[in-house]
Amino acid sequence: MKSFLHTVDTQKSFEAAVEAVEAKVAENNFRVVNTYDVAASLTEQGFPRSPLKIIEVCNARYASEALEKDINVALMLPCPIAVYTEGGKTFISTMRPSAMVALCPASGLDQIAAEVDRVVLQIVDEAARVGSLP
Repeated sequence: MKSFLHTVDTQKSFEAAVEAVEAKVAENNFRVVNTYDVAASLTEQGFPRSPLKIIEVCNARYASEALEKDINVALMLPCPIAVYTEGGKTFISTMRPSAMVALCPASGLDQIAAEVDRVVLQIVDEAARVGSLP
């Protein structure tokens, strides 16, 4: 694996990118577990920054299968997808779920991690595309 991260830029506004990620999550049979408005939290504490939200996503079947193989996977669940702005551009980024294999090499997670990796990267890529929702 070249990188544990997968980041794409998008022509969408920050809020449109967040909405697109949420829509693509549902379309791919995952669900949004929680969304953290990191920028708002930091600003509230006196550390203003540009927009940043972390959208935690999960598919119960994949999560259950992975946890059965190695309970340490719990430290990497749910899958985070970050939407942020930097230098006037909007980005969508995730840690590749296949990184679980490198962090838990004897777990037998290869097949599950590869499938979740495929779906999560598809969510990120489709959400970034202009012309996709919203």
